Amino acid sequence: MSRRLRYIGSNSDDNNCPTLYEDMKTGDVVVQGDAVTDPDEIAQLRKVKPGEGFVTVPRALLADFAPRDAEREPVLIGLDEFEDLFTTFQHTAYRLETRRRYRSDEQSETYRQFTAGQAPEWDLETPWCRSRREQSALGKRFERVRIMDNPPTPGQRYLLNNSERNGMVGEDIRYLWRADAERLGLPEEDAWLFDSRFIALLHFDSDDDLIHVELITDPVRVARACQERDAAWHYAVPHREFGAQVPSDM
Repeated sequence: MSRRLRYIGSNSDDNNCPTLYEDMKTGDVVVQGDAVTDPDEIAQLRKVKPGEGFVTVPRALLADFAPRDAEREPVLIGLDEFEDLFTTFQHTAYRLETRRRYRSDEQSETYRQFTAGQAPEWDLETPWCRSRREQSALGKRFERVRIMDNPPTPGQRYLLNNSERNGMVGEDIRYLWRADAERLGLPEEDAWLFDSRFIALLHFDSDDDLIHVELITDPVRVARACQERDAAWHYAVPHREFGAQVPSDM
């Protein structure tokens, strides 16, 4: 089975193509560059095995994009500290939502109303809504790209309806079909990216409950998340426009 590779970075121009990729399953790095074919150069290399190949890449490529550490100890933060991030960030809070179900949604009255075929009665005066309006009034941006399956799950349909409520309190929500997200090589992680400086990676249990949040400041991971955000945002469709494409579940 072919490996699934994720683009890490490149400093290539029109005349060369040095690039790094990551094996999304193992974390191994695949290097693309000019092949080393000179027999005298190859003779200087040690312990060459049959089938091995060699490429030349600029030192700057490795300095800019190569992973710095093979492993890092996860830094976990409490849910209260996680909530504080939504008032202490300075510029942008961006979320990639990839899951098919969130159990916390299913425990809400609005979810019960939605699944019963009723219009959800959104309360725009909850602490969450007031906080979003206050932070948006300060010029801060809240953005989401939500991934939807085809056909959508009940939870995804509920969140599409929920997008209208979020939009009224300052969030900009866009959508991608999962097939398009896979074509773009977007991760299957569910995470917030704050100020293009750090990631809050959400971890869920087997019942789809949020159990803890991992804070990631690794510059390589953050730079990759910024690239993935730019690709997702470019191709994603505003929620109202996307909603017109979604077939009815009736």
